[in-house]
Amino acid sequence: MRTKVILVCEECLSRNYTTTKNPQKNTERIELKKYCKTCNKYTIHKETR
Repeated sequence: MRTKVILVCEECLSRNYTTTKNPQKNTERIELKKYCKTCNKYTIHKETR
């Protein structure tokens, strides 16, 4: 079963995106490079718990 995950910007710590992941296949946290509206640039977004 896929679980919901919230992605947080590493620089400004704003919660911008939500996505899903399969915890059985991906046990580590997700890191994606996405656009942050508050920073106005592409930054790394990490999964929160």
